[in-house]
Amino acid sequence: MKPKILAFAGSTRTDSFNKKLVKVAAQGANESGADVTVIDLRDYPLPLFDEDLEKNEGIPSNANRLKELMSSHQGFLISSPEYNSSISGVLKNTIDWTSRQGDDEHQLSCYKDKVAGLMSASPGGLGGLRGLVHVRAILENMGVLVIPNQIAVSKAHEVFNPDNSLKDPKQEEKVKSIGIDLTKLLQKLYSS
Repeated sequence: MKPKILAFAGSTRTDSFNKKLVKVAAQGANESGADVTVIDLRDYPLPLFDEDLEKNEGIPSNANRLKELMSSHQGFLISSPEYNSSISGVLKNTIDWTSRQGDDEHQLSCYKDKVAGLMSASPGGLGGLRGLVHVRAILENMGVLVIPNQIAVSKAHEVFNPDNSLKDPKQEEKVKSIGIDLTKLLQKLYSS
């Protein structure tokens, strides 16, 4: 069975370090036999989560599109920027909307029993590590199994080549290994 993995960054910035980073991990997953879909959250704009808006207008169509995508994949590769030592607003808002229960859906249906690999990139010295603690806690509380292997890339403004690969081959292998480890675990879980 070829695992299906959805890869995205918690940033909408055009030249986002995290968009570059998640593509490196996705390459590792692809090379290990996964079917990887890389998306850009900029293509799924969402209003700020608001229960009054949900009550009056329903779940936004882009949230439903994301939920369908997430439900059709067994795993996630998520590269999360760190904003003020925590999760980015874009990623949190995406999680908040996609966690809402639609008609004929089980609660947290697009999160339960999924497996995720996490990474971050930041110009700062810790590489976004503090924010990953929060992303991990949120996802695990929603029923996602988050693999232990993660990476936080510091000085992100200095680490990428013009082709968006990483300048340090060892660091590139570490990022790819998140995609590889996620793929191998999904293959084991779904082999029967």
